[in-house]
Amino acid sequence: MNILFIEDDAIESMKLNRTISKWPVQHRIIQAKNGEEALEILNGPDKLPDIILLDLNMPRMNGIEFLRILKEDPKLRYLPTIILTTSQNRTDLLECYRIGIAGYIIKPLKYEDYEDKIQKLIAYWEVNELIKA
Repeated sequence: MNILFIEDDAIESMKLNRTISKWPVQHRIIQAKNGEEALEILNGPDKLPDIILLDLNMPRMNGIEFLRILKEDPKLRYLPTIILTTSQNRTDLLECYRIGIAGYIIKPLKYEDYEDKIQKLIAYWEVNELIKA
């Protein structure tokens, strides 16, 4: 699977790469540090990702701003987008689902719990019929 990971925190990026690198099935992680960079990637010449993992709290363009632009684009709106954030703000949660996310995961503090959530998330999307670009 090709996964676009939109996250500005280097430690969070290392955690995801470390978690996924332990698995026998290799997934390609494409990283963007903010929503603007992610839109450049999505509108570039490369194949679209299968899923997007999106942080909410980022500089320049936050996750909700990115999500609104993504869901208004006829070419990109159907990409499954899962929020991966520390925000437990109910307003953020409701707004993200209103815009059209596929899931909302709060990053746990313990690395083992993080690994478990990411493994379940990827396993779920591996068995889904995804729109291949």
